[in-house]
Amino acid sequence: MRWVLGWADERARSFLFDLLVSLFVVTLALTSVPRTMTGPVRAIGFGMAMALLVRRRFPLSTMAVVSLLALQQVLWFPPADDPVPYDAAVLIAMYSVVKYGRWLSDAVLAAVPVAIGIVFEVVRHPQRDQLYVIALYLALCGGTWLGGLAVRTRRQYVAGLEERAATAERERDHLARIAVAEERAAIARELHDVVAHSLAVMIVQADGASYALDAEPAQARAAIKQVGATGREALEDMRRLVGVLRGAGDAPPDADEHRRITLEQLVERARSAGLPIAVEVQGERTGVPPAVELTLYRLVQESLTNVLRHAGQGATGRLTVRYAPTSVEMEMADDGSGAIAPTPDRPDGHGLIGMRERVAVHGGEFEAGPVLGGGWRVRATIPLGAG
Repeated sequence: MRWVLGWADERARSFLFDLLVSLFVVTLALTSVPRTMTGPVRAIGFGMAMALLVRRRFPLSTMAVVSLLALQQVLWFPPADDPVPYDAAVLIAMYSVVKYGRWLSDAVLAAVPVAIGIVFEVVRHPQRDQLYVIALYLALCGGTWLGGLAVRTRRQYVAGLEERAATAERERDHLARIAVAEERAAIARELHDVVAHSLAVMIVQADGASYALDAEPAQARAAIKQVGATGREALEDMRRLVGVLRGAGDAPPDADEHRRITLEQLVERARSAGLPIAVEVQGERTGVPPAVELTLYRLVQESLTNVLRHAGQGATGRLTVRYAPTSVEMEMADDGSGAIAPTPDRPDGHGLIGMRERVAVHGGEFEAGPVLGGGWRVRATIPLGAG
C-alpha cells in the first residue's frame, strides 16, 4: 500500500513539475513576444507549451510536435522576428527525449532537428562574428543534450543498483528458505530415528514383559527395566533436539559426533527385544569421519527398527558392515514375511526417505527393497572422502 501511495505521489509531483514548465513557456509567449509579431506566433508558443505536458510519457512525439511548430515559425515569419524566448521549448523537448527516451538512438534522433535549426538560424542571420554565434548555439544546445545524457546514465545506473539489490534480496530469501528446509529435514530425520527406534524397542519389550509377567517374573522385570532405560535415552535425545530447536545448541543434530551407545549396543538392544541377529564386521574402523559414523549409526538404527516393526514373528536378521579405504558399506537383511511396501497414499516411508537423504548428503548410494524368497534388504555405500 505504501508503494502504491509513493508511486501515486511521484506521478503527481512529475505532472505538477511538467505543468509548471508548460506555464513557463506560456508566460514567455505572452510576455516576451515582440509587438511586431502577430497572434499566430504566440499560438505557436502555446502549442509548444501544451506538447511539453506529455514530454515524459511521449518524449519523441513531443519533440516532433515542437520541431514542426518551430519550423512553421521559421517559414512564416521573417528572420528579424526569431529566435524568441519561448523557443526554449525546443531545448526542453530535446532534453526530455535524451532523458526519457526508450532507446539511446532516440536521443541521437532528437539532436537532428536542433542541428538543422542551428543551420537555419546561422544562414538567416549573417553576422560578422558568425563563429561566435555558432559556438554559442553549439554550447547551449550541446550542453543541454549532454546534461540529459548524464541524467539518463545516472538514472539507469541507479535502476541497475536497485535491481541488483532486489535480486540479491530475493536470493538471500531463497537461500534462507533452503537452509530452513534443510534444517527442518535434518531435525525431522533425527526425531524419526530417535522416536521410531526407541518406541519400537519399548513396545516389543513391553509386550514381552506382559506375556512373561506371570510365568517368568525375572525376565519380565528385565524387560521392563530395558523399557525404562530405552525411554530415558529417548527422552535425553528429545531434550537435545528441543535445545537445538530453541537455539540452545550450537550445531544441528547431524553434527553430534559422540553417541552414547555403539553399533554393538544397538544390536544387543534389538536382540533383547527378541530379534535374532548376526553381525559381521569387515575391515578396520580407523579413519572414519564422525559425520559418516553418525550416518552409519542412524542407518543401522533405522534398519533394526524396520525389522522389529515389519519382519514379523520368527524373523532373523543379518548385519554386515564393511570398512574399506575409500568407503563404508552397510547391509541389513532379514528373512521375515513382512515388508515395508509402498502404498498409494504413502509412496515411501519416512524412515526410508530419511536414510536415502542421509546417504545422499555424503554422495553415497542407497537401495532398499524386498528379497527373492522373502525378506527385506537395505544396502548403503558411503564414500569416506565426501564425509
